Amino acid sequence: MNSLRAIIVDDESLARRGLALRLQQIPKVDVIAECANGQQALEAIAEHSPDLVFLDIQMPGIDGFEVIRQLQTDNLPMVIFVTAFDQYAVDAFKVHAVDYVLKPIDDDRLHEAIDRAVAHHSQEEAERSKQRLMDLMMGMTGVSAASIEEMVQGDSEPTQWPEKLVVKDGSDIHLIKVADIHWVDAAGDYMCIHAGGETHIMRITMKQLEAMLNPARFLRIHRSTIINSDYISGAHTLGNGEYMLSLEGGAQLKVSRGFRDRVRQLLGA
Repeated sequence: MNSLRAIIVDDESLARRGLALRLQQIPKVDVIAECANGQQALEAIAEHSPDLVFLDIQMPGIDGFEVIRQLQTDNLPMVIFVTAFDQYAVDAFKVHAVDYVLKPIDDDRLHEAIDRAVAHHSQEEAERSKQRLMDLMMGMTGVSAASIEEMVQGDSEPTQWPEKLVVKDGSDIHLIKVADIHWVDAAGDYMCIHAGGETHIMRITMKQLEAMLNPARFLRIHRSTIINSDYISGAHTLGNGEYMLSLEGGAQLKVSRGFRDRVRQLLGA
């Protein structure tokens, strides 16, 4: 596998240099740029289209979260937040961070975060390859994507989908009805589960959670987002075949290009 092309963003020069020196020892990462503030980060991401950004949160002017907010969803690289403050962890998960590493950086923790990014990137590549193959097969056969999936899967036995998810919150345990889940945001090994007007944090990978949810109801619309199609209240196009979905309760979620065909099929578009 090729190294992940990465950008370091931190307003402290010593912190940037220290992280760059550590990453030089990790073949999985190739640092292509360093930025001292949020504006430089936006410009470097637009110019280089990196796979991964090591992003500080507290910076003068445009902070780390604002950098994420100003990026287009389809141009959003994987993000590992590197910060001295732990109070932003939940917010980091909500903006799809791959991981959240505290300063001073522990080498083992850094390697763990990079391994997650590599696994995440490999999964994305596999999904893109699968989509290209599906497009080719549909073009050659005229058969729908759903029919091709059915033929590939064969006559498998029906799966029993759980009715509730168990979420641990410190000493408390919450049972969340799967039917009440509106959508799920992913960040590394943590999921933000939006259900019944509340958000619950669950330590589980996207792949593991997706395997627990009935695909007849739950739909992947982004590498880090799953929605419950029962709660879709509307959709509108954004141009270039992209969609913004509206959910009951007011949430607005963008469909990334890699998943738009499945949404088109669902909407009959």
